Amino acid sequence: MKYRLAIIVGAAVVALAACNKNNPANNEASQIQANAENEAENVTAAGENEASNIMNSAENKAAAVKNEAQNEASAIKNQGENKAEAVKNSASNASENKSK
Repeated sequence: MKYRLAIIVGAAVVALAACNKNNPANNEASQIQANAENEAENVTAAGENEASNIMNSAENKAAAVKNEAQNEASAIKNQGENKAEAVKNSASNASENKSK
């Protein structure tokens, strides 16, 4: 009789343990953990997107500065070429006027 009672109690404990795995507290804990993991992934993704936006903005600003510098350099070069051409023309006109 004691042997049967021990088996029945053991089976009841096993059945109770199996039922407790799906209790509302465990389900709520699992949901909280899943929500935390999702939120962490969202924060990571948002951080990566912000970093990409900052890098793109910096690259665009760098390109704009580079283009502005190239344009200014071209303008200075053209101005120098125009002045040099004017000096050549002036010298050429002066020598033509002396010849006449």
